Amino acid sequence: MAVSLPLSKASVRPVLTGLVGAFVTTACAHLPVGDSITTSTYEATATVTYTWQVEYTEQSDRPNDTRRETFTSTSLVNRNGLEPDRAATGPDDQGLYWPALPPRPTATELRASQEKAGNQRSRGPQLIKDVDYAITFDHNNRRQTLPTNADVYWEAIQAYDQGQDLELTYGPNQAAIAAAQPVRSSR
Repeated sequence: MAVSLPLSKASVRPVLTGLVGAFVTTACAHLPVGDSITTSTYEATATVTYTWQVEYTEQSDRPNDTRRETFTSTSLVNRNGLEPDRAATGPDDQGLYWPALPPRPTATELRASQEKAGNQRSRGPQLIKDVDYAITFDHNNRRQTLPTNADVYWEAIQAYDQGQDLELTYGPNQAAIAAAQPVRSSR
């Protein structure tokens, strides 16, 4: 017998988060997660990108019938929290500087794109913001660049500003940096 309970998104989220957390903990238990190294030579980067995009959907209720067409984009690399030369705005709430906006798609480009779409509906051009975080560091006479997240970037730029070494914690299979912690040093 199935029981249906009225659930809000807020009440479902903790259950799903708990289930996902249990799965990740169980699935990743055998992976080398948590190995840490300390380095005094590192560079935290956040590559920010603006991209104009138009989303087209079939005239149906199936969410998989979505096609995205991208137009112009601009990018800018933030290094160690310092203002890049080509920054047009910033820093934002995450400490990131952003480039100038790319040119909006012209009416001609949009009409040509719509003609290719046939009977698909478009939502009009949207400006998409994207950020890719990475950290480059030296360890055991080897330079390595790995992807990371906003929290690690923030810790790294704070440590860089204070002239501190950084303890980096690897993620699964040492394919990413999962955490960073400043370490008092004599730099």
